[in-house]
Amino acid sequence: MNESRDAVLAELAVVGKVFASARRLEIIEVLAQSEHSVDEIVRATGQGLSSVSAHLQILRAANLVRVRRQGTRQIYRLADADVAALYAALGAAARRHSPDVSAALEAYLGSGGGDVDQLSREQVLDLIGRQDVAVLDVRPADEYAAGHITGAVSMPLAELGTRLADVDPGARIVTYCRGAYCVMAHDAVTLIRAHGRDAVRLQDGMLEWRMASLPVSVGV
Repeated sequence: MNESRDAVLAELAVVGKVFASARRLEIIEVLAQSEHSVDEIVRATGQGLSSVSAHLQILRAANLVRVRRQGTRQIYRLADADVAALYAALGAAARRHSPDVSAALEAYLGSGGGDVDQLSREQVLDLIGRQDVAVLDVRPADEYAAGHITGAVSMPLAELGTRLADVDPGARIVTYCRGAYCVMAHDAVTLIRAHGRDAVRLQDGMLEWRMASLPVSVGV
């Protein structure tokens, strides 16, 4: 037995265990978009305050998140971009190698209204800037402001039904959200179709767009 090597692997396992919770993965996905206060994470994930606080402490103990104070609030962010990259790599590997993951994702998306056409990042990149295309960011507005696909318009899912009329009726609509496991873009397409218009969604989301070093803009 090599005790020194075992110690290294044990510490690596500590980090790995952080990713062994669906609720923590959800928090990592949210923090991969932008920094958030505890209350904002609660609203974004729908988890209880005590649950979010406990998961954040585990993430902090593993040094995967950083925290700063803003008045009486604690603002959390991922420790570095490599944490988001690790989350993205985990998701990509799971989709490629785990039939259960793929089946669960397809079952969820299918329950929201059937198949939704998807475009790759390369296809969306080719469409950006065209007058006959509207790229809609359906994440919360603060996440859009922290970084969005260049040329996209902020239209949070909760506002989409009332603001859809603002989109040129002749434009082809493309929606996107946080990442490959975020369903807001899928739900947005379903809602748009219910209003008698057609739309497609980005195959993955903002996380993978950033990881691919594609054009990102900051601000509103």
